[in-house]
Amino acid sequence: MQTKKMFINGKWVGSESGETREIINPYNSEVIAVVSEGSAADSQKAINAARKAFDSGIWSNLTGIERASYLFKINELILRDHEELSRLESLDTGKTVEESRWDMDGIADIFKYYAFLASDDCGYIIDSPFPDTSSKAVFEPVGVCGQISPWNYPLLQASWKMAPALAAGCTIVMKPSEITPLTAIKITELCQEAGIPDGVVNLVLGPGIGVGSELAESNDVDLISFTGGIVTGKKIMQAAASNVKKIALELGGKNPNIIFADCDFDTALDFALNAVFFHAGQICSAGARLMVEDKIHDQFVSELKKRIEKIKIGSGFDDSTQMGPLISEEHRSKIEDYVKLAIKEGAVLETGGKRPDDENLKNGFFYLPTLFTNCTADMEIVKEESFGPVITVEKFSSDKEALKLANNTEYGLSAGFWTNSPARIDKFSKGLRFGTIWVNDFNVYYPKAPWGGYKQSGIGRELGREGFGEYCEIKHIFQNFSNKPMNWFGTSE
Repeated sequence: MQTKKMFINGKWVGSESGETREIINPYNSEVIAVVSEGSAADSQKAINAARKAFDSGIWSNLTGIERASYLFKINELILRDHEELSRLESLDTGKTVEESRWDMDGIADIFKYYAFLASDDCGYIIDSPFPDTSSKAVFEPVGVCGQISPWNYPLLQASWKMAPALAAGCTIVMKPSEITPLTAIKITELCQEAGIPDGVVNLVLGPGIGVGSELAESNDVDLISFTGGIVTGKKIMQAAASNVKKIALELGGKNPNIIFADCDFDTALDFALNAVFFHAGQICSAGARLMVEDKIHDQFVSELKKRIEKIKIGSGFDDSTQMGPLISEEHRSKIEDYVKLAIKEGAVLETGGKRPDDENLKNGFFYLPTLFTNCTADMEIVKEESFGPVITVEKFSSDKEALKLANNTEYGLSAGFWTNSPARIDKFSKGLRFGTIWVNDFNVYYPKAPWGGYKQSGIGRELGREGFGEYCEIKHIFQNFSNKPMNWFGTSE
């Protein structure tokens, strides 16, 4: 099996140490690829290449329209290789190939959106209070950007960082998760095919310790963008202080999905399942914290349990599969620990809570869709992001209680609620302290809408114009056309 390499300064290179890593298929634990395993030394080479490319102006000095032409080309190549990318993503993550196809549609749209945004002059004229002067704000690229992406949506999350950075004129060093690098390698190949100049796009492979930490600590990196866990995010914040680099952090969430008695029952029920069990709940915005009004609680839970027990788990390449495996044995063990603790704390296990008995699934990292009731806000399974196929249900009896419970979290990424009351829609849209609010829907995103969280869900925004702005510095340019001496300090005579 040929080793897949890193991409530094326009060349595919092995790691300086010569070490490699086997990439495992979560469905059956088989080795699907071997990749170079980098270190801090490899990160530094990539940073140097990106720094040189940025300082040369080979990319940043292009017009926005010129950069846009490259992004449009990448969009076309993604659509051309749509099926190959989808299959690689499912091999890497275990998710159904249909979900991966949806991801590729979104990724192509992201490059297209930022290509259009790059074509637009985002500067603006400022009304100067002084006669015979001009004042304007212009946006310039921030510089060299380190981009650390997670394993759950490897290429989607990478594209949220790549596309706006390239559109703005930055150079980038990408570090995908060490366990899901295959589509990051492929998109780098497509960037090369699109003709992006050497040193503008660089790819380093390997663990956070060494490869990722070098990106966060280096004085030659101007911005670090990270999507992942809060513990690592805090470390990156500390490391970024080395040169006070800009940071953009998306650190996950514990997202309430609130069901009011006046909802469209069948639709809310369907979306309660969709909110959690796509990609086995390994979604930062998963609606794993279900809150149901007491008037319909028992009926809703009963129907939910019936539907959960019918979910078909298996290979992502089987058209009948509705939910694939978890990403790794380590992650499955983490979820098992959360389930044990939930039972100990008094939550009632309604269904699931174990590995499947099917012999055909024994080599994969599968875990049954799980439902807990009798949950309270002080339980760890309610407070913490378990990141798996687990729904917890809390009961509430009033709007006031629902709003208080929903906001009782250290996170603030997203929240959804289901009601037909215009007054309640207004009240909860304003009152929920989360970066994205879904009304009678859940887990909707698209390129034009900003994405990010309040509180410990992160800093900054991805997607939208705000996501573009993360990769820009704002410069004010003031010009006086008829200035004369003030003579405040007298003349030379």
